[in-house]
Amino acid sequence: MGTVTVITSGKGGVGKSSSSVGISRALASRGHRVLLIDCDAGLRSLDRLTGIDKNLVYDSADVIKGRCAPINAIYPCEGIDGLFLMPAPQSEEEQIGAVAYKRLTDLVRKFYDHVILDCPAGVGKGFRNVCSAADRALIVCNPDPVCIRNTYKVHNLLRQMGIEKQRLIINRYNSQNFFRLRGYDDLDRVIDEASVRLIGVIPEDYSFIATLLNNEITCSNEGIEACARIAARLEGEEVPVKIF
Repeated sequence: MGTVTVITSGKGGVGKSSSSVGISRALASRGHRVLLIDCDAGLRSLDRLTGIDKNLVYDSADVIKGRCAPINAIYPCEGIDGLFLMPAPQSEEEQIGAVAYKRLTDLVRKFYDHVILDCPAGVGKGFRNVCSAADRALIVCNPDPVCIRNTYKVHNLLRQMGIEKQRLIINRYNSQNFFRLRGYDDLDRVIDEASVRLIGVIPEDYSFIATLLNNEITCSNEGIEACARIAARLEGEEVPVKIF
């Protein structure tokens, strides 16, 4: 029975979806079967980041509404053994409700070691619907005061929903820009204000995004390494957090 992990954020533009793909790739590279579900109806992007955008026919809404069997809406990611994607519907009007997400994840988790839910940004209805199906959460933020304030709000909302297993991912970290911003003295202050235990830091690394967009399987860079460390820590390994 696989673990269902929601990857969420308090605001858009923090790199949540790229983090979701990077971590999912890292888990698959460890020999696991991983199902990544794009939950952002109307604004789907994971099909592009996993290189299957030209092959899509069905999506999660087709499964929920009985227009296809679940297997028909699950696509193997080319060149990445063990990684599969269920895309979000193109129309925002086909947003899936909380009960349907729970039924869907209860079904598919029987066949995968990890089910990763890429949550819509923000804390609206879509956020609540998706998170209701999760066992644990990874909250992605950038190291600036506005993003950290939103992260703290997400942390409390998740607790109200009964999700106590939460970890923080600091994304797009650049040491020079961090200290130039003068928002915090160090990353410890960021973690304290977010009130969520840190699991990893992903650097600001454009080659990482290029690796995902171009579906480069064997490429290695700091972003890929950071996701590999997060995947290891998710599975209980005592891998130190690396600040790139």
